[in-house]
Amino acid sequence: MGGTDPQAREEFLVAGAAAGRLLASEGITVLYDSSSPGPLAELVAALQTAHGMALQVSSELLHERTEGVFVLPGGRESLEELLESGLVGAGEREPALGLLNTSDYFNELLKHSGDGVLERFVRETQRGRLIVQRDPGELLQAMGEYLPPETRRQQS
Repeated sequence: MGGTDPQAREEFLVAGAAAGRLLASEGITVLYDSSSPGPLAELVAALQTAHGMALQVSSELLHERTEGVFVLPGGRESLEELLESGLVGAGEREPALGLLNTSDYFNELLKHSGDGVLERFVRETQRGRLIVQRDPGELLQAMGEYLPPETRRQQS
């Protein structure tokens, strides 16, 4: 998700490719609903080159099958746009929302406390869904360790 800007900065393209190779090495299938050029296209190309599986699916199927959302830099104008993309609140499941913060791309988006979605999303029970890391491996590991907020409460 994210990373669909065809004029994305070089470091975002490199990050997309690195993420694709990492996901392939971990045997993770990537579902996506856009074929736009940019970091996401680099991720898909690198994943497929490394013999990983990437499937372009409809938005509806994407919402049904998503176990985690790995967001690349580039292509989203605001955190509100990102969170309203439809994967947030995907039914009863609450997948981790991992932001690959290459070159601190998401820092400004995360600072805007006036953002209505940020007010509702980050400051209430779902705030634990946001995972922000600069390194794709660390982000993937944190997403793998993610437990939905209600599960964490049950374990306390």
